[in-house]
Amino acid sequence: MTHSPDQERRQRYTITQLCREFGVTARTLRFYEDKDLLHPAREGVNRIFSFRDRARLKIILQGKRVGFSLQEIKETLDLYTIKDGQAPQLQTSYEAGTKRLQSLKEQQIDLQETINDLERALEIVHGMLKARQETSAAS
Repeated sequence: MTHSPDQERRQRYTITQLCREFGVTARTLRFYEDKDLLHPAREGVNRIFSFRDRARLKIILQGKRVGFSLQEIKETLDLYTIKDGQAPQLQTSYEAGTKRLQSLKEQQIDLQETINDLERALEIVHGMLKARQETSAAS
């Protein structure tokens, strides 16, 4: 069943639904709530998450996956509340994303160099091991 954008925005989610959908624990959602990243409504003792909370959670998890700190993610998310639209949020996200991408590319180069060094070292060790095994077999 397809929902209109308005129906989706009114959609409500339980903590269990979001945990299942995003593969996180209830403790994680409560932690993000404590850090003021999510703002679920309360119905008695139950947390009810909005479409906006779900979208924020998706951004939080994507940000964490690429290495942003929770503080950086919070600063970006907080810009959504500014009345002039999403331009400041988009600019901040773009700048932060560009810096993070550059950092990841540098790490990728470093990692590839480390992999190459380890492969060379393993080739040497393997050659030494093979030579010893051949010497032992000849004896």
